[in-house]
Amino acid sequence: MNEIILIVDDEESICLSLKGILSDEGYEVLTAQSGEECLNIIEEELPSLVLLDIWLPGIDGIETLKRIKSRHPQMQVIMISGHGTVESAVATTKLGAFDFIEKPLSLDKIVLVVDHALDIIRLEEENKLLKDGYSYEIDGNSKKIIELKEMIQIISPTNAWILIMGENGTGKELVARSIHRQSRRCSKPFIEVNCAAIPEELIESELFGHEKGAFTGATEKKRGKFDLANKGTIFLDEVADMSLKAQAKILRILQEKKFERVGGTKIIDTDVRVLAATNKDLEYEMEKGKFRQDLYYRLNVIPLEIPPLRDRIEDVPLLAGHFLKGFSLKETKTEKHIADDALEVLMKHTWPGNVRELKNIIERLVITSPSDIITSDDIPPLSKEIHKFQDSDFSEDSYSFKEAKEEFERDYIVRKLTENNWNVKKTAKSIGLERSNLHKKIKVYGLDEMKE
Repeated sequence: MNEIILIVDDEESICLSLKGILSDEGYEVLTAQSGEECLNIIEEELPSLVLLDIWLPGIDGIETLKRIKSRHPQMQVIMISGHGTVESAVATTKLGAFDFIEKPLSLDKIVLVVDHALDIIRLEEENKLLKDGYSYEIDGNSKKIIELKEMIQIISPTNAWILIMGENGTGKELVARSIHRQSRRCSKPFIEVNCAAIPEELIESELFGHEKGAFTGATEKKRGKFDLANKGTIFLDEVADMSLKAQAKILRILQEKKFERVGGTKIIDTDVRVLAATNKDLEYEMEKGKFRQDLYYRLNVIPLEIPPLRDRIEDVPLLAGHFLKGFSLKETKTEKHIADDALEVLMKHTWPGNVRELKNIIERLVITSPSDIITSDDIPPLSKEIHKFQDSDFSEDSYSFKEAKEEFERDYIVRKLTENNWNVKKTAKSIGLERSNLHKKIKVYGLDEMKE
């Protein structure tokens, strides 16, 4: 377990007693002997649970509870008191306390209540993800998905770092969460970092945190992603979209496993399992000088590739049924069904947007189809890969033979690169062309800009 529990009591013997029993249960335990010290530790460590005595020197437990809940409303607090009354219990519960325990403390009861409170925290997090339409399951019975699931089962219990590769919409985050849930760190934090969304000037603050006053706008201390992920898993999504400067900072912390907050001097150790994901060909990015080679080899301990939906088209009915059931209950409260002719249309589509595109189409059908049975007539025109050569309306006089040949070659290369997620090595192999020659043609036809 990685949950941090903060014990707040002015009696040192109680702090030591509770720390001993909860540490034996596998929790990380901190102690404080005043409300002020409690609030300072919360800002520094952000514990999962607080055991808070009502009678404290300085600000009392009730005032401390108010301040905790005003700044961290989701934090669970268990109140303890040697002078417990019904009024005290009711008052603290109204302020948001999870439970109220009277002294003398029963250690067995403490463990039971703590376990229950932390179970509630985990359940609330999972319910939030489910309400957001998130599922932990990797659906599919195709050979490629079965092989993927088997590999996840093998690698998840280890601490190995994993590089997850796949097109947009294939489910890279789903795979990362599945690995975390099947790992030995499953009860510990899973922290996601969207590398593409962090501005260059904020990368250090987001990753490592900052001290109050470290820069303009830093009005309070903030814990960074690596700090929050300690003992758990950090997921670096779209890792190839970071600048070289940001990559260097990531590499440093991965090598040293320690960091300082922006504006701080304290060295903070971190123990994280790193999962990284990308939709780009990192070998190609390295050749262009856009991705650090040393970072690539640091992350790529175990490569894991997620197949695009077009390569496992037989999974479409299962996925469609899964999404249909979920959206039916969410949007209409009655389950809708999909007719065979509608499934046939879905099976013929190439799904350039992958599982995400299918999910969006099913949600749209659930909302817009008038009947409980969705037919092919309900399906809107699906997106298509547009190939200039195929779609161009030209006469035999429009192009010379050389121009037509070049146009066809360019379009053919674009289509094959798209099919292989712009993996140059894989594309070259699939079309029987030397990789160096393919790179030259990509440059000649200006396809680098198209990929961007």
